[in-house]
Amino acid sequence: MTTVDAQVTDRVHTAPRIEARDITVRFGGLVALSGVSLRVPPRSIVGLVGPNGAGKSTLFGVLSGLLTPNAGAVLMNGVDVTKKSAQARAAIGMARTFQHPELFLSLSVREHIVLADRIRHSRRRIWSDLVTGRGFGRPASAEVERVDALVDALALGAIQHRQVGDLSLGSSRLVEVARALAVEPDIVLLDEPSSGLDIRETEELAAVLQRVVADKGVSLLFVEHDVDLVLRICDAVHVLDFGVKIAEGTPAEIRCDPAVRAAYLGEEIVDSDALSRAESASEQEAFE
Repeated sequence: MTTVDAQVTDRVHTAPRIEARDITVRFGGLVALSGVSLRVPPRSIVGLVGPNGAGKSTLFGVLSGLLTPNAGAVLMNGVDVTKKSAQARAAIGMARTFQHPELFLSLSVREHIVLADRIRHSRRRIWSDLVTGRGFGRPASAEVERVDALVDALALGAIQHRQVGDLSLGSSRLVEVARALAVEPDIVLLDEPSSGLDIRETEELAAVLQRVVADKGVSLLFVEHDVDLVLRICDAVHVLDFGVKIAEGTPAEIRCDPAVRAAYLGEEIVDSDALSRAESASEQEAFE
């Protein structure tokens, strides 16, 4: 390996998986984002939160290539991709999920993962798999191993042969995550992954996200309304309000930030132990 090659390799391994630099987006006279910056390091989970209308979805659109900013830049692994399409960004290491799962209802869980794996490793087979109507052909042994590994990692073994149209919302979200990981991305953008999930499903999702970062080395950036989930599993959190970033830091720093508390009116960022104590005191008073 030459010195130049080594420098390039080192940059790829140490540069943020995705980075927004001073992003500004205007819709007519409305400033949706104003000078917003964000970095997602390798092998990390980063959360993006904020009240409704804060600009989270707009920033996600810019990062994923669906929106072009009026000012600023987007970089992946140190390379400027501001002008690249969503498809081009996917080809160089980006995957994403959506708030409402985008799945083929007639395909099984495993077929979704196989299809994504073939997009990454055997793109020519997509024609024979789907377009010609001949179904999924015999898999190669390496493909079976990769798909099995994802099925195991996301605990989908019991439902891998069921059609996704028959699944719960929580299971459907796990299928979306598995499909995103099957293309072996560097960065996955998760849009409201816990939306519609119950407490048990949210806990399972949190465990999966932490496990895939540890096992696969992927980085995750997710927009999420469940602030408690974000504060429990993220390495760093960025908070938007009215298109401006008002805070960034570790979960502990965000939990104590007065600007964040003001933005949420004290309703989302709360000490769960203090809440439990307050509820117990209230119940005791009610019986006295």
